[in-house]
Amino acid sequence: MAQVVRAIILIVTALFPIVNPLGSAPLFLVMTSEGTPAERRTLAWKVSVNSFFLLLGSILIGTHILSFFGISLPIVQVGGGLVVISAGWGMLKREDDEDRKQIQRTAGTGLLLRKAFYPLTLPLTVGPGSIAIAITLGANVRHTGGEKLLLGLLAAVVGALVISLCVLVCYTFAERIGKLLGPTAMSVVMRLSAFLLTCIGLQIVWNGLTALIHTL
Repeated sequence: MAQVVRAIILIVTALFPIVNPLGSAPLFLVMTSEGTPAERRTLAWKVSVNSFFLLLGSILIGTHILSFFGISLPIVQVGGGLVVISAGWGMLKREDDEDRKQIQRTAGTGLLLRKAFYPLTLPLTVGPGSIAIAITLGANVRHTGGEKLLLGLLAAVVGALVISLCVLVCYTFAERIGKLLGPTAMSVVMRLSAFLLTCIGLQIVWNGLTALIHTL
């Protein structure tokens, strides 16, 4: 049991700073600002469920999927980092009025809930950095043997569940945080978060490129 606890702590401590639900909550609130509170709670639930299965799948079968398609982990970092850069850069360039109009169009037609996976789950919540770390953690988990398989599966499930619950709590209470900060402060936080998201994407790309260069 001690091995399971250590594995859970390793998964949570490795993934939580990268997923960063506290830092993503302002972006979630801005991107869903014209939705109703009920829609926002539903979205928070959907994003947390999507995050759970995405992280769990990356831990358990991520290496097998990459091997099947012949894709290396650095390539995932480079490609995923470019997606994160695109998302962050798009939010940086977008004007506040344009944000409101776009969200009103999607919310008015009920399409807001369709954003639960993209972009709210991927890449906003679980980005390529989180997926790369989850795959790396999964590669270090021993799946051979009945008992070790069950212990590894239990640690992966609990670790991914803890992260997804943190996402659910932070996103559910994001509206209260927004009310405390006010629209101007939220706009500033959103811009700063978008800038950091772009920088994170650049760092992920650089990590992938560095690994690829070392293979030459």
